[in-house]
Amino acid sequence: MLSKQIKRHRRHKKIRAKIKGDSDRPRLCVFKSSNHIYAQIIDDEKSKTIISAKDLEIKISKAKETGDNRKGKVKMAYEVGKLIAQKSADKKITQVVFDRGGNKYHGRIKALAEGAREAGLKF
Repeated sequence: MLSKQIKRHRRHKKIRAKIKGDSDRPRLCVFKSSNHIYAQIIDDEKSKTIISAKDLEIKISKAKETGDNRKGKVKMAYEVGKLIAQKSADKKITQVVFDRGGNKYHGRIKALAEGAREAGLKF
């Protein structure tokens, strides 16, 4: 029986064989641990990380109501998506290629992508 990590790693290898980020459209790479979520914008031609964001940079107060029904880790992922889009706008990056890191497009990965799209990033 294969573990979840091995299955994710296999999916990630298949995805990375098809996706490349360049200077025009860098790659938005997502890593999800059990407690945190991280996002990086990477230029694969130069092998350099241009921008990074993580949920540890964000402080969300419990009293803050935004009108959506997201809670906990999903809300943090949404905020990380908005943060990475704001940082990319400062560096004049508007289009990226989305690399979900072998994870299924569901839950926290989907929330991060929606947050980035709503803040102006196109992919």
